[in-house]
Amino acid sequence: KIIMKGTIMITILGATGNIGSRLTSILLEKGEKVRAIARSEDKLKSLAQAGAEIYAGDATNVEFLTKAFSGAKAAFILIPPNVQAENVRAYENSVGEKIFEAIKKSEIKYIVNLSSVGADLSEGTGPVKGLYDQEQRLNKINGLNILHLRPAYFMENTLMFAGMIKNNGIVGTPNKADLKLPMIATKDIAKAAAEELTARNFSGVKVRELYGQRDLTFNEIAKIYGEKIDKPGLQYIQFQYEDAETNMVKMGLSADMAKQFSELSKAYNIGLIKIKPRNSNNTTETSKEEFANIFAAVYKK
Repeated sequence: KIIMKGTIMITILGATGNIGSRLTSILLEKGEKVRAIARSEDKLKSLAQAGAEIYAGDATNVEFLTKAFSGAKAAFILIPPNVQAENVRAYENSVGEKIFEAIKKSEIKYIVNLSSVGADLSEGTGPVKGLYDQEQRLNKINGLNILHLRPAYFMENTLMFAGMIKNNGIVGTPNKADLKLPMIATKDIAKAAAEELTARNFSGVKVRELYGQRDLTFNEIAKIYGEKIDKPGLQYIQFQYEDAETNMVKMGLSADMAKQFSELSKAYNIGLIKIKPRNSNNTTETSKEEFANIFAAVYKK
């Protein structure tokens, strides 16, 4: 049974997602008071059983969000992804504005905002452009202590390779095969967010990058995964941007979201997104070899 030690309420948006669910669980295990926010009440039930206060509703509704933040001293926020958005930046700004307005109306003092590597740039970074806009928006709230978490490429993004291997015997993206990129497991993002929300030792506007355990090329990922699923010699293929976009649309993404993801890959390929030197604050635990166990489980389903 959870024994509540926390004296303040922490609100978590997207509490049933990859990061939010883990974050909520970590905070509850620490004995914190947590209000878990998501669209689906059914998906929130397990968090309620674990000790969270749950609140289901629409994250694009200012009144709902204001109630979600009411009485909380700290919150984890994010713009929920929508791969079918017809205009990705417009969607992100629409939701971002609602979150911004609700925070202004509340008395919340500490915000951990899920952003991304590349959110220091206003153009050329695909779906990250809307996160740049959100950072700039939140930075204008007087008296708010805001920490922007900027994680790198999610390891979970490579789970799509399972279907590629089954259907085509290869893995691929528009990213260069030999380009080293920082990659992070979402559970490590949740752990970092929990640390920041419980310590609340940031003030003003702060940024924290999260780069995962080490930088990896997609050639290396193909080798690690191939060995894990008994397919040595598994090849990585760099797709043409246009071909990748066509395939993403076939998978159910909107044409604009496919275009934005393609632009993000190009931003990495040409070095537009700059990665800072590693240190203990931006390097996390989970290795790609460890994550390969998760990949193998998905592949074998």
